[in-house]
Order: sequence, then C-alpha cells, then structure tokens
Amino acid sequence: MLDQAQRILKDVFGYDAFRGNQAAIIERVARGGDALVLMPTGGGKSLCYQVPALLRDGLAVVVSPLIALMEDQVATLDELGVPAVALNSMLEADAQRDIAERIRRNEIKLLYLAPERLVQPRMLAFLQRLNIALFAIDEAHCVSQWGHDFRPEYLQLGQLAELFPEVPRIALTATADKRTREEIVRRLHLQDAERFLSSFDRPNIFYRILPKDQPRKQLMGFLAERRGDAGIVYCLSRKKVEEVAEFLSAQGFPALPYHAGLPNELRAYHQKRFLNEEGLIMVATIAFGMGIDKPNVRFVAHLDLPKSLEAYYQETGRAGRDGLPADAWMAYGLQDVVFLKQMLANSEGDEQHKRVELHKLDAMLALCEETRCRRQALLAYFDEVLAEPCGHCDNCVDGVQTWDATEPARQALSAIYRSGQRYGVGHLVDILLGKDNEKIRSFGHQQLSVFGVGKTLSEGEWRTLFRQLVARGLADVDLEGYGGLRLSESCRPLLRGEVRLELRREPAASKAPRSGASPASSLVRQEERETWEALRSLRRKLAEEHGVPPYVIFPDATLLEMLRSGPRTLADMAGVSGVGARKLERYGQAFLDVLQGGAKVERSAGDLRHELISLARSGMTPTQIARQLDCTEKNVYAMLAEAISAQQLSLEQALDLPEALLEEIQAAFLDGEGELPGVAEVAPLFTGRVPDAVLYCVRAALQAEFEL
Repeated sequence: MLDQAQRILKDVFGYDAFRGNQAAIIERVARGGDALVLMPTGGGKSLCYQVPALLRDGLAVVVSPLIALMEDQVATLDELGVPAVALNSMLEADAQRDIAERIRRNEIKLLYLAPERLVQPRMLAFLQRLNIALFAIDEAHCVSQWGHDFRPEYLQLGQLAELFPEVPRIALTATADKRTREEIVRRLHLQDAERFLSSFDRPNIFYRILPKDQPRKQLMGFLAERRGDAGIVYCLSRKKVEEVAEFLSAQGFPALPYHAGLPNELRAYHQKRFLNEEGLIMVATIAFGMGIDKPNVRFVAHLDLPKSLEAYYQETGRAGRDGLPADAWMAYGLQDVVFLKQMLANSEGDEQHKRVELHKLDAMLALCEETRCRRQALLAYFDEVLAEPCGHCDNCVDGVQTWDATEPARQALSAIYRSGQRYGVGHLVDILLGKDNEKIRSFGHQQLSVFGVGKTLSEGEWRTLFRQLVARGLADVDLEGYGGLRLSESCRPLLRGEVRLELRREPAASKAPRSGASPASSLVRQEERETWEALRSLRRKLAEEHGVPPYVIFPDATLLEMLRSGPRTLADMAGVSGVGARKLERYGQAFLDVLQGGAKVERSAGDLRHELISLARSGMTPTQIARQLDCTEKNVYAMLAEAISAQQLSLEQALDLPEALLEEIQAAFLDGEGELPGVAEVAPLFTGRVPDAVLYCVRAALQAEFEL
C-alpha cells in the first residue's frame, strides 16, 4: 500500500517523499483505521486525507469550516486533475443538483462540506446510500468549547461514529494543547483513533518581540526591507485596523482592512484579493485567519498583544507555510495588557473560564519578557522540549542583557503601595522622578517618602520596569480602579528583601537589532532576479487564465527550486518538487521557455499594468505608484487611463480629486453635442490647475460610461 501511496504522491502531487508522520497516517487511514492528527500549519495535513482518498474506493467527505478554505482546496485539486467539489450555500439549486448527480455517478473523489450542512438529516441520508471512503474532519479544534474558533456544529459530528461505523475518520488540527486533544477525542468519539503528534516547531519562522515605542514607526522599520512581500498585520480593534491599513497605503505599502464590522461582500472581496494578488498586506482583527491557505505569506506582524499563546502560535503560523524563511514580529506594551484584561472582565462566561483565560494571558506575557530562547519557551508551553537554543529568534541572535533590578523594583512597588494602589504607570513614574505638577500636588504625593527617589533611571526605563513587574506577576492591573496598578501577593518576598530580581534590559533605541528572517526579496540573488520575476509573471498570467490564486499553479518553493535546479527538459522539470504529471503536461513547457530566456520581455508591460491596478485599488496615489514601480508619473497616468478604459479601475480608485473640480472637468467634456472632445480642446480651461494626464483619465472614464 505504501508503494501505491508513493506513486500517487509523485504522479499527482509532484513530491518525491513523505514528510514526518505522513506515511504512517496515510497507511493507518487507507487500511480503515481512525486517526487524530496534530500537525503544524504548513506541515502537509491535507495530504494525510487526500492520498488515502485516492487509495480507497468511494467518496471521501471532508468537513471544513470555511467556504474560502473549501474553494481553495477544490481549485488546487482541480489543477492536479483530481475530481473534487464543494457543496455550500453560495451555490444555486441547479448547481447543487448537478453535483449530487455527479456524486451518484461516482465521478467525484472528494466532497467538501461545512459541518452544519453535513449534519442535516437529508445530507446524512444521501451519504448513507453511497460508498464512503473516509471522513476527514479538518480544523478539529473547532470542537473545543475552550477555543476562540469554537463552532457548535462540530459537536454534532460525533454521530458519524454511529451512522458510519465501518468508515475510517481522521481529525486534523494544527493547534491543540493536551486538554483540547482530549476534548476532540471525546466529542468526536475517536476513542480507538491512533494519535499522531508532530512537533509544534516551525523552524523557518524567525520570532521577534519588542516593547512598543512609536509602534507605527517600528512597523515601518520592519517593513522597510520587505516591500513587495505578502503579510498580515494583526490589531485588536476594528478602528485601529482601518487606521493602520490607511496609513500603510499612504506609505506605499498596498494594504486592505479586514474585520467583522465590514459588510460580508467586502470582507470576501478583500480576502479574495489577498489570496490572488502578490505583495498585498492584510490588516486585520482575529476575524481573519482560519482558512487562509496562502503559502507565501512572508510575515505576520502583531501591533497588539494576542490574548494567549495558542492564538499567537496560530496567527504567526500563517507565515511561511511554504517552508521558506518568514517572520513573526510583534510590538507590545502595558496598555495592551490593560485592554485585554478589561475585555476579559467584561466578557460572558463563568469565573473558572475567566481564570483559565487569565492564566493564558499571563503565559503570553511571560513569552514577551522571556530572557531564554523564545522558541524553547513557546514549545515548552505545548509540552515539547527543544534541547538546544534555536539560534533563530531575537533572543538567540541579539543576546539578552539582564540587570539587578532588586532595589528599583522595590521602589516601584513601594510607590504603588504608598500612593494607595490606584494610579497608572504615568503618575507612578512622575512620583519616582519627583516631578512637580498639578496632579502630584493635588494628591499631596510630593510628601511621599518615595517622591524623587528614582532619578537614576529615565522615564522610559521606569515604564519598562513597571511593564516587567506586571509580566512577572509582582504587580497587577486593577480593572475596577480604571487600570491603576496594585500589588500582588507574590511581591512580598521581594519587598521583605528575601529574594533578588533580575530583569531583561532593553537595548538602546539607537542600537538597531540584527535582521531576522530573510525578506522574500532576498530569497533570490541579484543575478537571479530577472528570471525570478519572469517566472512569477508567467504564474500570474496562468492563474488569471484559470481563475485560481497564483500559488495554486505553483507555490514559491517550487518556483525557487526551478530557478536553482535549472531544468532543461520536461523530464528534468518532472523532478522538481511540486510538479506532478498534470501540471507538467499543462505548464511544464511554458516555464521551461522562461527558464531558457524565451519569454521574459513579452509580458513585462502587462505585468507592470497588473501591479499598477493592484496598487491603485489599495488607495495609493499616482505619485506613490510611480515611486513603487520605479517609473515616471506620466507613464503611471497613461496606464491608469488604459485601465479605466478597460473598466479594470474606477475613476475614484485611480484619482483622488475634489468633487467640485471633478464635476467641473466632466462638465467641460460633456459641454457639446455628439463625440467627446479631445483632451487638447479641454486642457486650456484647466492650465495650471490640473495636469493633462488627469484629464486623460477623466475622459477615459466618461468614454467607458458611454460604451456601457
């Protein structure tokens, strides 16, 4: 059976060898056994049920929580020549009937369903009349009532064990601690399932966490060498998402907002653009994430603290699914802790649930202030031991300096206590620095014994110290007291002088940290860049023709291997990882032509136009687009006019003109009978007010309107 599986892996999927536990899992399910699979994002979970689906007779049913995820998988399988369909609420009744008929005729190998559709009595009765090969329950952690991705419909999937006792079931997830794993087994009735637990480690991700200090400026510093990379920026609030997306677009980074407050159609449109276009940044709340299968996300940045290590691991795990270098970057501050604790205090749920969530937040904080290897600390939380420091996180690369903070910490705790355990960090720092201001005088705090005792440290150093005291659990945020600090029980030994305290010293702002992962732009060497861009350009063209995201044609990792191995024949191309028989037949020769230099110039203008349209849609001005594409503004305006004529862009997306001025220009063009006048006729009316290039764009929009 393994020989057969190996042939399918090579012929259909284009890979030479299974990774990790894949072979054992596939053999278990193909022989009819149940399995619980814990495998990190990017570890190849889908092969664990797709290969057995092709090995076994009958229809494989895949339960998936999101339409976008289903469509992505179906498009990928279709490109590989595997008959797969998704039945979802977006389909018309005729299309659904057609799919049902094709299933009855045994023309389909994999059927993707949402859990709520699968558990409908009519659907279960339909499936009971068929030969079912297996059930695959993807994102199985959705069954956990402790998780933030909880989906109540998953609780009903346990009935599959009784209704289809002879059909093997495989439950898969990338994120499940020990308690969640037990919950999956119990609720899905997987008692006899063999458990396959892979390492949580994502060695290609570089982790960096730094304290907030002008976070937008810090983010720009991080993004400076990642221009053109696809990434996700997570924020806690919808308002912040909108503001950061707007800010990034204004800085020349095409960015889209995504949060639960946007209309469904707009959210779906933004998600589709993120999947289909190169180099877009999605600024999002945690509403965006599950089901994002884009393998070449080069970074995930957090501008706010995630609420748990599970959430952090899951969100950062969306970077680098293709195995190439990627970054997980975060800036966090004490205000994030206050905000998250207030959210938790105001949330629904019993006290036990809140205690669990508070414990998870404390673990997240501990990672931020960690002085050891970040990866060792992160994996330890998931009960996994990494014997040696990873050498691939900020603490390993930059080193961490610590200092004896015993005395300043006692002074800080004393300031909290003597001022009544009700003030925020700003006021406490003012007390320690001996500042003479109205608030200090109005409370009489200039009389406190700790007033002015802390002048040996700067304001920034005191703020860092208070943040670390909260992270260590020595002080706590009083939510009922509007976010003031109070002492924790655990600070007593320190105050009594029974223990000493070592804290991490933040590097001086002037000392730039060494770089983390290689940005995608540096995945290829300078001399390879022209061929690399030509390969990406061809991939984009083919993706548009086939109506699929570019990575469905070939992921970056496959393009990179083509670039490096330089295949000269189709037989050579067949040896490239990710090139299966169907893709070799469809695309092999076209990519060989590019590698041999025969297809570079032909598409460069179209490629440039495609990028221009993406940038304009994201809100960038013609000046910013010219800078990004390294061409003249005149060229940019000419291409904008072409895109408007072809109805690929609206005038509002291309230009940001005051409404009154736009109406004046439109009136000038429409002021006659019959044909629109040429720009040369209208231009004298606007000399010195509007460049001729703008007039070309307005005329193109009017022309397109007349042709509708």
